[in-house]
Amino acid sequence: MKNSRNDFLTVSVILMIAFTACGASAQHPISIVPTEEGFVISEGPEKVMVYQRTHKSLNDKYTRANYIHPLYGLDGEVLTEDFPRDHLHHRGVFWAWHQVWLSDMKLSDPWATIDSRWEVYEAKILTPDSKSRALQVFVHWTSPLRTDSTGKPVPFVRETTTITVHRAESDMRKIDFQIELLALENDMRLGGSEDAKGYGGFSARIPLPADLAFTGTDGPVEPTTLSVEAGPWLDFSGDLGGTGRTSGLAILCHGSNPGYPQRWILRRKGSCQNVVYPGRDPVPLSREKPLVLCYRLIIHRGDVNDVNLDKLQAEYNSEALPRFESK
Repeated sequence: MKNSRNDFLTVSVILMIAFTACGASAQHPISIVPTEEGFVISEGPEKVMVYQRTHKSLNDKYTRANYIHPLYGLDGEVLTEDFPRDHLHHRGVFWAWHQVWLSDMKLSDPWATIDSRWEVYEAKILTPDSKSRALQVFVHWTSPLRTDSTGKPVPFVRETTTITVHRAESDMRKIDFQIELLALENDMRLGGSEDAKGYGGFSARIPLPADLAFTGTDGPVEPTTLSVEAGPWLDFSGDLGGTGRTSGLAILCHGSNPGYPQRWILRRKGSCQNVVYPGRDPVPLSREKPLVLCYRLIIHRGDVNDVNLDKLQAEYNSEALPRFESK
């Protein structure tokens, strides 16, 4: 496998050629620009997010890749944290699990960044329409516990994740995540934490201001130690940027997700917010048909009363899942 800098150069050249050929980059409101570490996604001069493609660590510990940080609000406020002191393995918007099994062998703990590597071997920029643009990444999951006869890590899961950023409208922005996981070995299983919490899956490490409000489909939600039922969407609003202004981030689960509506692990202090799937009991990963998990972020100004999340959830569920080319 090529080193990360050569990979970066290869992807950059391909993308630059594509931009030049289509001539659409300068005209489209959303831009996706490759960097040495990943991709910067912007709308005009304003950054929307950064995708971390290469591995990043803190003093050679807590190595991670394949996640979003920073994620920005509509007024430039930073809505995510990376390497937070209370949980150094947490990172921005990420999707990870505690249990990755090959038969009776636990290969890695991607949630805690133990024995886990994410090799982003290809990236594409897609333009679904005139108001949105997508970054599609192809990722091999590897572990030092699974190698060939030469000691080279052997991929055991292929991930295809497509992140679609929509143009901001009416004081809000939609960002879609479609995560596809395909086993490359027989008898692969995926699960959350092995305790009663069962946390694992799509997560956001956001700031936790004193005025942070949690709201689900039936109104205010109070975090508990274990997972809670709160409906298919959850809104987090408060002074997220530390600017004295209220803004919010909502997570919507698509109706096609297994276990819909999925449960939630929520925290007021020192942790992240998690849409729980599958829980403590691992589920099998197929070699033929990928596990598909879809979520939508709604970034908005104001609090939950300034955005109609029931309507937005209904609209999201009515949308057919986009079909993307997989490798």
